[in-house]
Amino acid sequence: MAGHSKWKQIKHYKAAADAKRGATFTKLIREITVAAKQGGGDPAGNPRLRTAIDTARASSMPKENIERAIKKGTGELEGVQYTEVMYEGYGPGGVALMIQALTDNPTRTVAEIRHKLSRGGGNLGATNSVAWMFDRRGQIYVNATAYDEDKTLEAALDAGADDVRREDDQYVITTDPTSIATVRAALEAHGIAIAHGEIAWVPKTTVRVEGKTAEQLVKLLEEIEELDDVQKVDANFDMDVADMAQA
Repeated sequence: MAGHSKWKQIKHYKAAADAKRGATFTKLIREITVAAKQGGGDPAGNPRLRTAIDTARASSMPKENIERAIKKGTGELEGVQYTEVMYEGYGPGGVALMIQALTDNPTRTVAEIRHKLSRGGGNLGATNSVAWMFDRRGQIYVNATAYDEDKTLEAALDAGADDVRREDDQYVITTDPTSIATVRAALEAHGIAIAHGEIAWVPKTTVRVEGKTAEQLVKLLEEIEELDDVQKVDANFDMDVADMAQA
């Protein structure tokens, strides 16, 4: 599962220079709206919505923005109707990509993604061309330099987490998608702050990329995630995070 967490680590290291709060809020609002539309406006019974709200709060999104996004999703307020679309493809080095988008115009979105891929050394694939390489999992990230590993491991596993591993300066805690809120609450009850939590496509195996190929891949992933309609990209690569964070 290193591919997903490696990309998360690279973005974490680059965040200080690349932060774009407005764009982040737009993507979070879309996610909250779609989550509320699909599973209802009560986060207690909607793990996806709860995760989106937690992420929005961690990004300092105002409470009224969150509430308005939920109401748009449940139909209490009028709003743009977004369609959830998953695109699959390959990047440099044969790295498999799962590209999650929320869009009001799928024709526009697929054209933009295809353009980025073709220019960045990748290509768009058919449905299910790479999805079989991934599992849908909850993932929680904790600052490993701030908390004892045994305490974090015990709290997470007792709450139902499937796996806890350390990757560089983070603990990566993997859960069933329906259990992520429960595990997150248990960690916080033990005084362990959550750096980030999400439901993601986690690769079953990874592809090692290095040098120019790794640099090209990071650039492509950044450009795809900068597209307004793209929520995030999951990929099955492994690389040297410290080097690529400087790319």
